[in-house]
Amino acid sequence: MIRAILHITLREWKRILTRPDHCLVLLVMPAFLFFFYAYIYEKQQAEDLPVAIWDEDHSPVSRQITFLLEQTPSIHITHAVSSQAELEQLMQSQQITGAVHFPKNLEKDIKSRHPVKVSIFTNAASLVPGKLIYKDATTVIVTAGSGVNLQKFMKTGMTEEKAMALIMPVSLTTYPLYNPTYNYQHYLVPGLITVALQMMIIMVAVLLLNKEWSEGTMDELRHMARNSAGNIIAGKTLAHLGVSWVNFVLITGIIFPFFALDHPGTTFHLFILFNFLALACIGIGLMISALAGDAMLALDVGLFYTSPAFVFSGFTFPRWGMPWYDQYYANLMPYTPFLDAFFKVYFMELPLRYAMPEVIKLLLFIGFTFFIAVFFLQLRLNKTVTHVIPLTAPGSENGGA
Repeated sequence: MIRAILHITLREWKRILTRPDHCLVLLVMPAFLFFFYAYIYEKQQAEDLPVAIWDEDHSPVSRQITFLLEQTPSIHITHAVSSQAELEQLMQSQQITGAVHFPKNLEKDIKSRHPVKVSIFTNAASLVPGKLIYKDATTVIVTAGSGVNLQKFMKTGMTEEKAMALIMPVSLTTYPLYNPTYNYQHYLVPGLITVALQMMIIMVAVLLLNKEWSEGTMDELRHMARNSAGNIIAGKTLAHLGVSWVNFVLITGIIFPFFALDHPGTTFHLFILFNFLALACIGIGLMISALAGDAMLALDVGLFYTSPAFVFSGFTFPRWGMPWYDQYYANLMPYTPFLDAFFKVYFMELPLRYAMPEVIKLLLFIGFTFFIAVFFLQLRLNKTVTHVIPLTAPGSENGGA
């Protein structure tokens, strides 16, 4: 059995390396896509976003706040407007991403401790840039307003500590964890790479069995496997698992270090998770290939199944905020538990034991899909077995003549 599996594995490797479609999808396209995704977000984070100032106060305080806004990483003052209509026109023409409005009597009201309403306009169609502008602008405006009152109290002879206690009785400190700089490259690229790899593995795996039938090579493979579907599945799985190892080395050995995306100490844990994802994807592809007799039908099913993986996984929008049927569909894809485990092991740098619930889900995917693939492939093999009837020489039934 082991010899048969090894022969099938070597045969499958030859098919991968000699068939342009397999070689392109499994070995050439991953390298291109991984570098392409990483270069898209080479800037890493949104900086110097165009912002307009609508200043109706024209006071030293409003000018000082404008200066401080310009010093933040995300804000770059590009326009000065005099009305909300002008502000909206600039935003609609995509010349600005946000704006800040200083009302009349800003300085006077701050010093007299009257309520002051400073408005921040952001383009909510661009969620991350809008949040960055809001975060930096809020920090500057609150700090500047407190600074004006701090100087006023200290001029009366009050100590700085007492003045600060009056101005800000509650001290608030925020600690953004795991991606504190809102780095696009650090956050998005690993997810895009892994979901693309899942799609490539499944789209090739759905053709592994029905291509043998359509090309008339299944009899050769069946004889090599001694009519065992388990041997066929095991041999093909080992070959494609080996291909996934090549891509893992590409990701963790070249892409991550080159773009400074690696987290020291997480490579071994990632390798284990990566193997579970690869096996689950191969199992799903083989199951579809065993059930669907037509190659085009298998491709359509594989494409329909894998396309929404990134959206439904919860990478860009939390799953608990989705309708129940979308959450159910998300749990039917191996990328969903893999992503949850990936966050724990890669971003949070937790030990692998914290990802055991997700590992168990991936094992269930693997066990179910491989069982179905072997079962239905064996049924098809048994139907095609040719029973050879031995021929006897003429007259042999009479003892020969």
